Amino acid sequence: MIETSSNAGNGSAQLDRGLERRIGLRSAVLFNMLEMIGVGPFITLPLIIAAAGFHLSVWAWLLGAAIAVCDGLVWAELGAAFPRAGGSYAFLREIYGHDRAGNWLSFLFVWQLSFSAPLSIASGCIGLSGFLAWFWPGLDSAPFALLPQLHYASFAAAAACLLVTALLYRNLSAVTRLAWVLFAGVMTAIASVIVSGFAHAAATGGWHMPASPALSAALTVGGLAQATLITTYDYWGYYNITFLGSEVRQPEKTIPRAILLSVLFVSAMYVVMNLAALPAVRDSAKAAAGAAAHLVLVAEIARSAFGRWAGALMAALVVWTAFASVFSLLLGYSRVPYAAAREGNYFRFLAAVHPKHHIPHRSLVAMGLVAACFCFFSLQQVITMLVVTRILLQFLFQQAGVIWLRLKKPDIPRPFCIPLYPLPPLAAIAGFLFILVNRVHALTGLVVAAGIGLSGTLIYMVRARLLHHWPFAASQAGANGQSQ
Repeated sequence: MIETSSNAGNGSAQLDRGLERRIGLRSAVLFNMLEMIGVGPFITLPLIIAAAGFHLSVWAWLLGAAIAVCDGLVWAELGAAFPRAGGSYAFLREIYGHDRAGNWLSFLFVWQLSFSAPLSIASGCIGLSGFLAWFWPGLDSAPFALLPQLHYASFAAAAACLLVTALLYRNLSAVTRLAWVLFAGVMTAIASVIVSGFAHAAATGGWHMPASPALSAALTVGGLAQATLITTYDYWGYYNITFLGSEVRQPEKTIPRAILLSVLFVSAMYVVMNLAALPAVRDSAKAAAGAAAHLVLVAEIARSAFGRWAGALMAALVVWTAFASVFSLLLGYSRVPYAAAREGNYFRFLAAVHPKHHIPHRSLVAMGLVAACFCFFSLQQVITMLVVTRILLQFLFQQAGVIWLRLKKPDIPRPFCIPLYPLPPLAAIAGFLFILVNRVHALTGLVVAAGIGLSGTLIYMVRARLLHHWPFAASQAGANGQSQ
């Protein structure tokens, strides 16, 4: 365990002794990549090509990777310095002070994560159920005439979420073995898209870049920005290992390496996958026609290259990949409410560790149940709320915080230091602000995020008043000093 100058940090270290350090570098990279390569790239690939155009779509993947690297370096420095369960929760508490604003921001982070993490998990389950409709078209129908927006696919998504929760309810060694099995399916899905894409190109006269219409500079930049927004979402997950920090062996080395390696591997696969799909995407407007068309695009590339059976196999592999992503998401995020509850900064009920499996089982089940409820929203709704909420109430506080921590505590041990500091965190802040401004219907997402932030702050203030936490502890101390 890395020592820090913070007493709160030492307390967190003591609380984490209920968890065992079993995760090595290979497993850390595995868990990150499972979260990164979910249902997202298979759905969003045609959207990225449609937004940026054939020639700039690859650049959108590269720009998204650059943002991921800059932000990943922030996670790497903080994760190596504070390798504990909870990830951002522990970081914000250390940066801004456990007895000062850090108490509020860490509570606010867990509060927003109680929404954003289940939303992220639900988005994977909703996408998974959409792919299942390829085999069972009846999933698109509505069982209740009075609720036409409620489909059988919603129940399938919720069932998938509960199944993942059940699979994770076991010791970490068994979970890691299962993760490797799931990862094999993920790699097969990516490889299938790449192989079938180039095979399709070879059968139709060889690989060549489709012609793109001439656009003005403003439209070109706007399209590239929109496509980069989507690729940034597809890259999210490179930080997953920091939420398992107290279960990582040699975290000061493993966490930074896992973050950077996962971004490197996934970005390479995404770029090659994009290049393989380009010759098959002749009509970019049609490519963005809807969720069903997204599945058809990926499956049709395989069908065109190898036959109808290949299209069905491709759809099955995407279902597998989505399931694996949800598996990794729920594994990592379930540790955050546990870490907060162990420190008394969240609901105590979630602080329990299973006596046999040594996992935070109550936090795991609670997160899974909330995610199952969110499966009854639309995919567009959950993604919109997820992206904006997480950037405003987590990423920006953390990127600014790593700079503040350098100024406030320059002498604390930093096993990994951000290269070219402070350029990476500043670039990450600029990139995420750029994403917020260029989102479609940006105001709606900002209002939702503001509502979550305000409600969390009000709950914290009521609780802090009762428990004499910051800012009321400082006020009370000042009042006592004046009375003396």
